[in-house]
Amino acid sequence: MRITAGLAKGMPLDVPRTGVRPTADRIRLAIFSSLGDRVVGARVLDLFAGTGALGLEAASRGAGSVAFVEQSLGALESLEKNIQTFRHYQEATCSFAVIRGSVASQLRKIAAEAETFQLVFADPPYGGTASELLQEPVLPSLLVNDGLLVLESGKRDELIVTEPWERARDSIYGDTRVTFLQVRLPSAETDG
Repeated sequence: MRITAGLAKGMPLDVPRTGVRPTADRIRLAIFSSLGDRVVGARVLDLFAGTGALGLEAASRGAGSVAFVEQSLGALESLEKNIQTFRHYQEATCSFAVIRGSVASQLRKIAAEAETFQLVFADPPYGGTASELLQEPVLPSLLVNDGLLVLESGKRDELIVTEPWERARDSIYGDTRVTFLQVRLPSAETDG
């Protein structure tokens, strides 16, 4: 596994032997190709960060800051190594924050601090966790108005998308589904 493009292109990623399923290089290439210039200068939140592959890919492509949320000790060790390796790229200006703990509890803390992000990546365990994440009441408040949630799930997992979420795009790569979601803004009511 390597960073696929940008400042740190080719940088190898440390991956723990068990407990994580990092986003494959070809899937990251497809995701970031779709995002284009939205990444440049963006505030990024990487949920279920694992090795940090998605957040570090964003940093390599010009993100302004990345916050990683992870609770697995093995994954956190790899994530810290990968951030340290990334910092050796002298031109890197992205700031990093590693938030240790479960996504559910940390989302509430982040929301309480009124932080918002242009991009949120989430690669939860397959088997329905993606739909559960969409039910987290504070998650929509973490995105700016035109922000995107890039959510990975298993191809066979039923992804239940309810308000306020709106699917912008769905793609399948092998056993992985990548769904781009936005928060549906309330329509303006007109008086008659």
